[in-house]
Amino acid sequence: MSIIEISSLNHPGVEIFSTLTEAQLRNRLEPSKGIFIAESPKVIHVALNAGYEPIALLCERKHITGDAASLIERCGDIPVYTGERELLASLTGYTLTRGVLCAMRRREHPKVEDICQDAKRIVVIDGVTDTTNIGAIFRSAAALGMDGVLLTPTSCDPLNRRAVRVSMGSVFLVPWTWLDAPIPSLHEQGFRTAAMALSDNSVSIDHPALKEEEKLAIILGTEGDGLSHRVIEEADYVVRIPMSHEVDSLNVAAASAVAFWELRAK
Repeated sequence: MSIIEISSLNHPGVEIFSTLTEAQLRNRLEPSKGIFIAESPKVIHVALNAGYEPIALLCERKHITGDAASLIERCGDIPVYTGERELLASLTGYTLTRGVLCAMRRREHPKVEDICQDAKRIVVIDGVTDTTNIGAIFRSAAALGMDGVLLTPTSCDPLNRRAVRVSMGSVFLVPWTWLDAPIPSLHEQGFRTAAMALSDNSVSIDHPALKEEEKLAIILGTEGDGLSHRVIEEADYVVRIPMSHEVDSLNVAAASAVAFWELRAK
């Protein structure tokens, strides 16, 4: 291992943790050349288990022989930047990370066909931009048996630093990719589509026909406006979660957990 003591966040090599924006870290055209930041030993271990390549670690001195020790051993010969807690705490969000950050290399995205081939239940995230919601949706998808996640280009990047943290590493456990084609194109992969929305022709989430579908794509919309009229009209089903006490809807992350559990494959 290569331990590098720093006294400033301007130290060469530390910019990936301190100054590069999410847009600069990400490379949409060539994902394998992009970088993302994983936070906390547990999440970093999940990413390593999933085969992501570490580039550099950043942690307090005490963590070198503590929380980061097993990570340093696993990561091999990469730079490990370390400094005083007061210095590292000036990094936005650092105090929420249990003191360890890891820069990791992105990978090529799988093809939509590869994710859909053997899947029974997939999630389509359409235009969800809140990083917390993205992370929570992925955590529920992993925990409740979804086989894959597809995101429209207007959605938030799942490897956004906050999304990764909120998901507790679940973004590394569920196959995902970007869906650049219209959502009805999933019919070509054998899927029927279920749009989670309130409309006059919606069916209850416990409708028997939904559970009988062999391959079902569950479509989730934006936090404020929900799904567009076009997406709703083109869906095979429009599905609602029955509400009580005059509550009209749930947050998209909460709704996703209910939908994944109720609509899981047999």
